[in-house]
Amino acid sequence: MSPELDQALCHGAAEARDRRYDGLFFTGVTSTGVYCRCVCPARTPKRANRRFFPSAAAAEKAGFRPCLMCRPELAPGAAPIDATERLAHAAMRRIEAGALDGGTLVELAAELGVTDRHMRRVLRRTFGATPVELAQTHRLLTAKRLLHDTRLSLIEVALAAGFGSVRRFNTLFRERYGLPPSRLRQVPSRRRDEASDRGPGFAFVLAPRGPFDGAGPLGHAERRRIARMEAAPLVRTFAVGEHAGVLALALADGPAPILTLGEGLMPVFRQVIAAVRGALDLDADVEAIHAALGRDPALAADVDANPAVRLPGALDPFELAVRAILGQQVTVKAATTLAARVVSDIGAPIETGHPGLDRLFPTPARLAEAGAERIGRLGMPRARAETVVRLATEVVEGRLRLARGAIASGRAGLERLAGVGPWTREYVALRGLGDPDAFPLGDAGLRQAFPDGLEAASESWRPWRGYAAAHLWGRHARRDAAAPTPSVITSSRPKGATVAHAHP
Repeated sequence: MSPELDQALCHGAAEARDRRYDGLFFTGVTSTGVYCRCVCPARTPKRANRRFFPSAAAAEKAGFRPCLMCRPELAPGAAPIDATERLAHAAMRRIEAGALDGGTLVELAAELGVTDRHMRRVLRRTFGATPVELAQTHRLLTAKRLLHDTRLSLIEVALAAGFGSVRRFNTLFRERYGLPPSRLRQVPSRRRDEASDRGPGFAFVLAPRGPFDGAGPLGHAERRRIARMEAAPLVRTFAVGEHAGVLALALADGPAPILTLGEGLMPVFRQVIAAVRGALDLDADVEAIHAALGRDPALAADVDANPAVRLPGALDPFELAVRAILGQQVTVKAATTLAARVVSDIGAPIETGHPGLDRLFPTPARLAEAGAERIGRLGMPRARAETVVRLATEVVEGRLRLARGAIASGRAGLERLAGVGPWTREYVALRGLGDPDAFPLGDAGLRQAFPDGLEAASESWRPWRGYAAAHLWGRHARRDAAAPTPSVITSSRPKGATVAHAHP
C-alpha cells in the first residue's frame, strides 16, 4: 500500500466501482496476481487480497499483471491537484508521449524547469516508480492495447509502442506478463473485429476523467477551420516528425471521444494520442477544479452553467503559436484566412484520400526557410512575418522548445522572442503548453465578461486561472450569442498605445 493512498478511500472506491477514481489508483489482487482498475466488472476481491498502487508501473513493479477484463491501459490519466502532482503529471504525460524514447531525463527535467534529481524524487513519490519503470510500463501497456484492438503485425506493434527491437519487446512482454505477445493476440476482441469491419484506419476510445462535453471543442475547431488542412466535423492532416496522415475525432456518440488514425500516423500513435488528450484536456479533474473555482461568488454562476469546461487546447503548440501571431490585430476570420494562405503556400503536400485535404501545416524548418519576405506577401505586415520566422528559427535551432507540459522552458523561450507580447505568451502557454494557471489578462473578451477588478480577482483563482478564463470566455459568448464576434485583445505598449489581436 503506497503511503500516498488513503486505504479506506481505495477500498470504498473499489467496492463501489466508483468511476471518479478510475486511473487514480490500481488494485493488485494477491489471489490472482493481476491488477485492476477500480471499475473492473469482475467479482470484487476480498479486502484481505487487495493491495493498492498509485500507478500501473508500481503495480507491475510489485509483480502484478494487467487484468484482461478491465484493461488498465484504457484508464484515463491520473488527475493532478497540487503543485508537486502537477509537475509529476506533466512529466508523466511527456513520458507517455515518448520523451524518454530518444531523449534523456536531464533534457525532460530542463523542459519542466527542475533538476533531474528532483524529477526522479517527485515521480517516485507520486507514482511509486522510477522514470525508466514508468516509460517501460507505458510501452508494454501500449503494446497490449494494440494487440487487443488492432490487426497490426507484431513488428508494427513493437515499433509503434516505442520498442527499439522486436526481440526486446518479446523478452520484456514475456518477463512481465508471463506469456508471449502472440498468445495475447489469440484472445477474442470485439474492438479488433470492429476495426476489421470498419476498414482503413485505427480507432481508439479516449476515456475522459469526469464529465466531457464535445460541443465546445467542436465549435471552436469549426470557427477556425483551415482550408486544405482541416475539414468538418473534426478531421485534419497531422504530422509527427517524418510520419504524417489524417486523424478524425468523433465527439457526439458518447461521453468518450473516439480518435481514428490513418495508417501513416500509426508508428507515432502514442504521440498523437497524447496530443489529442492534451488538446481536449481529458485528464483534468474538472469536478475538483470547478468546485474550487465555484466557491468564489464571482464565478459560481459560470461553474453552475457549465461544470464540464476544460482548457481550450491545441494539437501542436508550434502551430498554435504561429496562428496566435497571425491573429495579431485582425479578426478570427481574417486570421484563419491568413493561416490558410500559409498552409497552401508553404505547407508540404500530402496524399490523404480525403477530398480537399492535401496540405500539412508548415514545419518550423519550412517556415524558417521561406523567410519573412515570402510570408509577408501572403497578406500581413512585414514585422509580423518576421516574428513568425524568428519563432520558427528558434525552434529549428533548439533554443525554443514548444511541447505540452514543457511550461517552464516554453515560457522562457517565448519571453526572449521579439514580437511576442504578454497576451500571446499567455495564450500559447494556456492552449499550447497546457499551463492551467495561464491568464491572458489583456483579453478584451475577459475584460468585457469581468469589467471591474479582473486582475485582483484573478489572483484568488490560482492555480486554475486558465479554467477561470475559459469560464469567462463562455460568459462573454453567452452574452453575445445572438451575434458572436471574435474576442479582441488589447495589450499595453510603450507610451500607452494599444495593439489589437484576434482570438486565434
